[in-house]
Amino acid sequence: MLENFSIILVETSHPGNIGAAARAMKNMGLSDLRLVRPKIFPHADATSRAAGASDVLSGAKICETLSEAVADCQFVVGASARDRTIQWPELSARECAEKFLSPDYQGTKIGLLFGREHSGLKNEELDTCQFLLRIPCNPEFRSLNLAAAVQVVSYELFIASGQYQKQAKTEREPLATAAQMEGFYQHLEQALDDIGFLHQDKSRSIMRRLRRIYNRVELDVKELDILRGILRFSQHHNGK
Repeated sequence: MLENFSIILVETSHPGNIGAAARAMKNMGLSDLRLVRPKIFPHADATSRAAGASDVLSGAKICETLSEAVADCQFVVGASARDRTIQWPELSARECAEKFLSPDYQGTKIGLLFGREHSGLKNEELDTCQFLLRIPCNPEFRSLNLAAAVQVVSYELFIASGQYQKQAKTEREPLATAAQMEGFYQHLEQALDDIGFLHQDKSRSIMRRLRRIYNRVELDVKELDILRGILRFSQHHNGK
């Protein structure tokens, strides 16, 4: 879902930042990296900091001009921490992700532009951008590392794409049914009675509180199996 997004780094000074940016991208499902006149690249520091994202580095497109890097982009969004004399329409990293991952922009090529480590983007480079991207942070110390900025923006894209929710749904076991929970409560009451924990005059109120506890947890079927296994084990060792 993120194949239409390109990360574009302009005149990056430190090759390690390129590698770290590549690593951030791969972690969040991005792969299209474009480098405009990098000071030093390729370099061992870039490969080392990429930490397994060598495919993103090897596939990086090296461009002599910004115009070349954004030629196929239909929207260009420039990241900047500095206030500008001329106002551009602004988006936070989250707003940017939500906007360009909406159905209205499906299939649209988006370039996300990041400037130099010490001075950012020049105004003439921002002239190619339709939007200015801001990463909300401490107003008294707005000094975000280049690769960290790429990580934040990439993360927002990953979350907005819905991939996190899909993974979570795939990995979770199905929740226990009402019938399975009722069987567990009957088993729990019997086991507590077997070990002498329940007293006849208090058993009803105790079981009601235990039901409230387990109902809040939202047990899945495997968790329920574990609990019932514990109950069977305690009953067995209690001679029941």
